[in-house]
Amino acid sequence: MTSFWLFLSKVFKWSFGFYEVFGNVLNWILFLVACAYFVYWCWILVGPLGNNKDKHYHSDTEDNNPYYREDLYKQG
Repeated sequence: MTSFWLFLSKVFKWSFGFYEVFGNVLNWILFLVACAYFVYWCWILVGPLGNNKDKHYHSDTEDNNPYYREDLYKQG
């Protein structure tokens, strides 16, 4: 019976080691994915607006949704 418990303890030790290694690998994968998203986000920001291009940038929604429209407040 002792050999069974020794075997079971070895299985538990192995499984905890497996989860530790798997967690470490998963952590690196998530870190690399987050880095890729960050680089993509920076690329999207710098691509259209970098090198002083923001002075010539025109948004599609600009002037389509003004904060104040006189026709909404006209009476009569």
